[in-house]
Amino acid sequence: MDNKTVKEESANEKSLNFIQQIIEEDLQNNVNDGRVHTRFPPEPNGYLHIGHAKAICLNFSLAQQYQGKCNLRFDDTNPVKEDTEYVDSIMEDIKWLGFEWEGEPHYTSDYFDQLYDWAVQLIKDGKAYVDDQTAEQIAEQKGSPTVPGTESPFRNRSVEENLDLFARMKKGEFKDGEKVLRAKIDMASPNMHMRDPLMYRILHAHHHRTGDKWCIYPMYDYAHGESDYIEGITHSICTLEFEVHRPLYEWFIDNITDTEYRPKQREFARLNLSYTVMSKRKLLELVTDGHVNGWDDPRMPTVSGLRRRGYTPAAIRNFADTIGIAKRNNVIDVSLLEFCVREDLNKTATRVMGVLDPVKLVITNYAEGEEEWLTIDNNPEDENAGTREIPFSRELYIECNDFMEDAPRKFFRMTPGREVRLKAGYIVMCEKAVYDADGNITEIHCTYDPKSKSGSGTEESKRKVKGTLHWVSAKHAAKAEVRVYDRLFNDEAPDGHKDKDFKDFINPDSLEILKECYVEPCLKDAKAEDHFQFTRLGYFSLDKDTNADQLIFNRTVSLKDSWAKAQKKK
Repeated sequence: MDNKTVKEESANEKSLNFIQQIIEEDLQNNVNDGRVHTRFPPEPNGYLHIGHAKAICLNFSLAQQYQGKCNLRFDDTNPVKEDTEYVDSIMEDIKWLGFEWEGEPHYTSDYFDQLYDWAVQLIKDGKAYVDDQTAEQIAEQKGSPTVPGTESPFRNRSVEENLDLFARMKKGEFKDGEKVLRAKIDMASPNMHMRDPLMYRILHAHHHRTGDKWCIYPMYDYAHGESDYIEGITHSICTLEFEVHRPLYEWFIDNITDTEYRPKQREFARLNLSYTVMSKRKLLELVTDGHVNGWDDPRMPTVSGLRRRGYTPAAIRNFADTIGIAKRNNVIDVSLLEFCVREDLNKTATRVMGVLDPVKLVITNYAEGEEEWLTIDNNPEDENAGTREIPFSRELYIECNDFMEDAPRKFFRMTPGREVRLKAGYIVMCEKAVYDADGNITEIHCTYDPKSKSGSGTEESKRKVKGTLHWVSAKHAAKAEVRVYDRLFNDEAPDGHKDKDFKDFINPDSLEILKECYVEPCLKDAKAEDHFQFTRLGYFSLDKDTNADQLIFNRTVSLKDSWAKAQKKK
């Protein structure tokens, strides 16, 4: 092998993340017949967030990369917290992100009968027993990482008694918490998870799929590996906190199965994002306490919230690819996520003009009642995006802060005696502002140069001016409500303070609702989740609350990272 080939192979190895390297090695050794079969196993007790999106991208992309399969499996072993609403939302989010699972969705509840039979077999093998102690007693007897645990007084029950009690647990003869089934492993193990872990608990609760058939439900550590085994999963990729659970994962499989095939659990660092909380419990708290307007509030880090805010699947997939797969936990700056959506929308979003804080601009030398249509690019970044026609008339709306009566020298917008260009239109000269009795500006008057029309090729049109303003025709504009979203928290680690509640750091300015906005008339035909760049203002998406009487836009992200600049000033 020549040096060039060696260098190329070395470069390829370096470009692989450690999960890919594991898979490559397994394929070379024909582990599990050289198959790659992954899974995404959410618990249907809440909506997916950006951290889940990272796991989705990883598992489904690995299956695609190695011509394998990826299952969607709902870990529905806790009927108290689960609901079909969450099942439906999870499936919708995965499809929206651009992925398809193998076959029909799977459910751990599909395997309840098999899991029960395997538990019975463990009892028969003397490897599981029924414990009558309370959760508090069991926890107390666990010991510590440096102190061995204490064996349960019920640990040496006979196989016959354990079988009888477990069967009666299944029949519903005992109350919640009255008994549990535990694996009999090693109460002196240095790994606390191996100290006779729980396998089943009693829960008299209606299950969203199995109804009232069961009143005992398997614990995650037991159901996880066995479900992987049943489905033929080859690479069970979990987040880092499950690394210490791996010996238990393998113990259950080794003591139940009798085949050479083994699913392999490997762990990667979960996504931690600055200025965000990722705990489903805390996100639920935000929803139930009314700090946000539901799981899909555009300030939430949920996939549905990001989608409603105007994020694109491509931006989220690119974000997941950019941050990569790590072995150690770290915090990713949320500005990287914002950068990814800016980068995608810059290429794909139609440029339109909208005025969020309008003041009327009257062109005094433009004929009353006259109008014309100007040609403007839909997206200068995309040569195939084409052009559209926009109306121009005597009265326009411009942004209020684009005018200043007594402007400093470096103010390149509208001020008396200075020329600016109206985008795609004409060069205008500001004459004066008109005020009401309270001193508020009601109108700005200007004159235009009829020969300065953009793109006309005249000498006047080529005249250089330092400012270009966006505008909309007052006669033609569509009225809109614009919701300007910012980060939900004003602290980099809102849940990282032991002495404070994470809700203490909620940003009071995370939402500003602007009722009197005007946009181009073409936006009347927009559909929910359509993306636009409002010239000079940012990226916006049409909200699902829009109706025939009211256009509603959500600001996805500003044109630049204004937050970082503001924080530096502070």
